[in-house]
Amino acid sequence: MPTETFRSAFVPHDLAAPVAGASTGPLAGLSVAVKDMYDIAGERTGGGNPDWLAAHPPATAHSAVVAKLLAAGATITGKTVCDEFFFSVAGVNAHYGTPLNPRAPGRIPGGSSSGSASAASAGACDVAIGSDTGGSVRVPSAFCGLYGIRPTHGRVDLAGAMAMAPSFDVGGWMATAPGVFRALGRVLLDHHTAPARIEKLIVLDDAFTQADEDVATLVQDALDTMSGTLPAATHGAIAPEGFDPWREAFRIIQGREIWRVYGDFVETRRPRFGPGVRERMEFAATVTEAAAEAAYAVKAAAFAWIRSVAKPGTVLALPTVPCIAPRADAPQELLESFRVRVMRLTCTAGMAGLPQVTIPVGTLAGCPVGLSFIGWAGGDEALLDLAVRLAPFVGAGAE
Repeated sequence: MPTETFRSAFVPHDLAAPVAGASTGPLAGLSVAVKDMYDIAGERTGGGNPDWLAAHPPATAHSAVVAKLLAAGATITGKTVCDEFFFSVAGVNAHYGTPLNPRAPGRIPGGSSSGSASAASAGACDVAIGSDTGGSVRVPSAFCGLYGIRPTHGRVDLAGAMAMAPSFDVGGWMATAPGVFRALGRVLLDHHTAPARIEKLIVLDDAFTQADEDVATLVQDALDTMSGTLPAATHGAIAPEGFDPWREAFRIIQGREIWRVYGDFVETRRPRFGPGVRERMEFAATVTEAAAEAAYAVKAAAFAWIRSVAKPGTVLALPTVPCIAPRADAPQELLESFRVRVMRLTCTAGMAGLPQVTIPVGTLAGCPVGLSFIGWAGGDEALLDLAVRLAPFVGAGAE
């Protein structure tokens, strides 16, 4: 892979040298790239924004995720570019540039864990660490042809990591190899597991209708090909009133919470924002307490409903993203429309705090397409095992 691809994935204030982990452990010998939101002792954390970077000193200790990786034997090879304050799913950074998508040249990598996905897809690391609030691991994993996971809310310790919207924030990771992908779970997930055998598969027809026809067809064909490995599929809908009420509540809560985290900094330091992020931050500043309370009520109802469907032993299948990766030179209006479409698919797991894995199942016009499974609370390990079992089918699909 060209050096340019490697370079575009990592922040310019990258590590002076790799940080070596323990000599033994379950991740010994593996290289890991880390999103620029996790503290590494002696290094600055920028969150995709150079003004935040300049305003903060180097970290005095490793974040919990980094400490666990190092204790397990992994070597941290670099810090990766991300969208500013993680407030995008496109992967476009006005300050550091857009990381290249090795699997779909000329197209966006997806965000906000854009550099992590680019690095993993390019072979610059064995596994890459990201975070997922509204799709920030799932979207770039799908666009860059990777396995990716958004864990159950709260199962990855985010101490020492920058926040975005704590009601939804989770740590996550992505990799090209299913075995490595699963191995991270044994290191980063806490003990709140809920083991169960996967015995029921629900294909979310309302999620499939949100996707472009060719994407939906490819994903359904992949499910059909996997039928011998999966439980017999049933079909259903997950969003009784459509996805937009959930998506809008998600947007309002996300705005309210990111402003609580960064509002004082934005008002006092007036940081520079790129297109899209600037407008979303301006919106975040306007979210009222009344609007937030109404949105939290929608979230509570969605949480209860979705979890009543995604019971232990049940997984929900859907396209990870509704389309192939937009072109890197796409106008801002198109990227905003893309964001709305993506959030209709990603909000289900987010509103319910449930785990979701995405696996690469084929390509369209040379661009990777991802199939997702949402599991039950604490069912992360079952999803990781499922990804490994389905590995023989990865890459199948139309060109």
